[in-house]
Amino acid sequence: MKEQKYSIAQWCTIADEVVRCNNAVVFEAEKGKFTAFAKAYYKSNAIDYPKFFKMDALSKLAIIGAECLLEKEECDKPTQDIALLFSNASSSLDTDSKHSNSIKQEDSFYPSPAVFVYTLANICMAEVSIKHKLQSEQVFFVSPRFDIDLMFEQATYLLNTKRAKKVMCAWVEYIEGTYQLFAYIVEAYTEDKIEHTKHNIKDLYTK
Repeated sequence: MKEQKYSIAQWCTIADEVVRCNNAVVFEAEKGKFTAFAKAYYKSNAIDYPKFFKMDALSKLAIIGAECLLEKEECDKPTQDIALLFSNASSSLDTDSKHSNSIKQEDSFYPSPAVFVYTLANICMAEVSIKHKLQSEQVFFVSPRFDIDLMFEQATYLLNTKRAKKVMCAWVEYIEGTYQLFAYIVEAYTEDKIEHTKHNIKDLYTK
């Protein structure tokens, strides 16, 4: 049986206050804290989504990546066509630590519901889904590094079994102010786009 081929339609990276889409710098902010960078990106791109400012940092990072890759995929109604495969190393540890600090002292016990709601890493996928009206297959993996083999196999499976027409794969990591996002869209094969192979994913990730 001939192996089905797919394409990497587009990709983006976010780190050190720079957003790159398909190797082109599409946004760059002054060096500083992630909060200021995220706010600057929001304003620069005229994003009309006030809920953004209530999110934790991991969700904001995921939303920025999704804005780059799903801008042309905006749907008027919910869709099951775009699956999400996200991964990172620290899960929601950054937010977990903030929640833990709010409850560890009995005399200053004041847990914040706004923080607690983000103590699951997959909430960042939920935020992307709400923003872009996705009602699709979604999985969040936690691994020590970006597992190219796993992401390749899972994306290929979702497309081969027709559970989605496209898959957004992402390594989305945020811990104590340090952050990184690498994301890409896998879809039906076309000769004018990069073929979806483990080698090509590695090449884009390490650029």
